[in-house]
Amino acid sequence: MIEFKKVSKEFPGGVQALRDVSLKIADGEFVVIVGLSGAGKSTLLRCLNRLVEPTSGEIWVDGEEITRLPPAELRRVRTKIGMIFQTFNLVRRSTVLKNVLAGRLGHSPTWRGLLGLFTPRDLELAFRSLERLEILDKAFVRADQLSGGQQQRVGIARALTQEPKVILADEPVASLDPPTSHMVMRDLRRINQEDGITTLVNLHFIDLAREYGRRIVGLRQGRVVYDGPADQVDEKTFEQIYGRPIRAEDLREAARPA
Repeated sequence: MIEFKKVSKEFPGGVQALRDVSLKIADGEFVVIVGLSGAGKSTLLRCLNRLVEPTSGEIWVDGEEITRLPPAELRRVRTKIGMIFQTFNLVRRSTVLKNVLAGRLGHSPTWRGLLGLFTPRDLELAFRSLERLEILDKAFVRADQLSGGQQQRVGIARALTQEPKVILADEPVASLDPPTSHMVMRDLRRINQEDGITTLVNLHFIDLAREYGRRIVGLRQGRVVYDGPADQVDEKTFEQIYGRPIRAEDLREAARPA
């Protein structure tokens, strides 16, 4: 489904964010990517939808090499890839429904999006996504009136409304409290299980990676230093990924919700 072939990314100033990364991710997998801040996690995901252009290497999605696609073809590929952001990335003054409908913009002519003209099927998908995320009652509420957890659920509903084959979640719980973090991670895992959408999630916290990841990929200084089943990961593995003994701040201290 997804393959990185010796992908590297060097930013201006000589910062090497990725170094010869090679990964294969099967259709329907739920993969958690872990590492310290600056390890290359966000760059890896953003290369996959070309929000960041790799310096070298190839990236294959659904049997298609995407790193050299022209803009029109790239737009088509991006409709297959939903993105969930750490900072929610919502239009805060717009309603929840309008934010979720933004997931349909890649499937419609530009003029329709500019005029806010959505089809009955677009609306059906949006309402269904909100219902699945248990925030249907917030459809006509402004996004800035929601809690952080509710805003992230709007972000997930927007990605789901896109009808993607892949969902990328870039530190989706970094700004949330521990109980809400578990709620969001359960939502992502449930959607993966029910819909079979290939899902890649960047996380920093170890307990969440252990609990929700089926497969864990560890990045350190832009290189893959671990790739294997989550149930085979132990503290020594994380020490290898982090390059130091595990500290208390790498773990969630709050109790998990019932």
